[in-house]
Amino acid sequence: MSYQQQKITLILSFLIVPLTLLLTFTYYPALRLIYLSFTSWDGLTPVKTWVGFSNYKEIMGNREVFYIFLHNVAYFVGGILQNVVAFFFAVLLNSKLKGRNVFRTVLFLPYIMNGVAVAFMFGYVFDTNTGSLNYFLSLLGMDPISWLGKPGLVNVSLASIGVWKFMGFNMVVYLGALQSLPEDLYEAAKIDGARRFQVLRYITIPGMRKIIELNLFLTVIGALEVFDLPFVLTKGGPLAASKTYVQQTVETAFQYNNFGLASAMSVLLMIVVIVVVSAQRRIVGGKEE
Repeated sequence: MSYQQQKITLILSFLIVPLTLLLTFTYYPALRLIYLSFTSWDGLTPVKTWVGFSNYKEIMGNREVFYIFLHNVAYFVGGILQNVVAFFFAVLLNSKLKGRNVFRTVLFLPYIMNGVAVAFMFGYVFDTNTGSLNYFLSLLGMDPISWLGKPGLVNVSLASIGVWKFMGFNMVVYLGALQSLPEDLYEAAKIDGARRFQVLRYITIPGMRKIIELNLFLTVIGALEVFDLPFVLTKGGPLAASKTYVQQTVETAFQYNNFGLASAMSVLLMIVVIVVVSAQRRIVGGKEE
């Protein structure tokens, strides 16, 4: 066996395990999901009746399914705010601030907390009668607010929890990107008399464009696929005002035992994610240098 053949064999031997895991846990489930979306299956019996595009036609004819996507707008706006705040703290904590490591730990701590535990914790914060937030408002002489009981307010309240939980993760990503930027660029800008805003606009942000694009990608995915917060805190209420698309998909599968329709809803969500992310890359990514 020649050296070139040994090299190829060694590379393939290293690729067998990751490729096997990728095919087993990514591509096969995706193909299986697409197949089930063309069937009628209750999830229990082995019989899967082929129905063609009937599931997709049912989804397209139901306006309420697409109306639920509007509930995700609050999470998307919250995600944008979350990135702005995270970028601000990253720039601040990248400077020579006393006790900056302590602040980094405190801001990152919510991200490592369990999502269900966070939901229960904020359930006490937003409670109408005994919640800490309404107690603070009462000290200011204001009437208590039903944060999770008003259709126009519930999604904003839930999205604010996501901002609190995931901001630290985005901050750490931005912080790592800031520390990887060359110091000589900042030194040259300082010698040339550039102001802080000019340095931020012409050096920091362009140098972090790919990282910003990555964080926005994760934000879009998270906003479209949110499930745990409304499921734990509101069960989709009040009046289904906080029900998200993923929650509706899970209910269709496990509550109504319609796995074929739920699979079709999942495929459509995957298509929506691809379209939105592609549009986001064109807007944010711009032209390659």
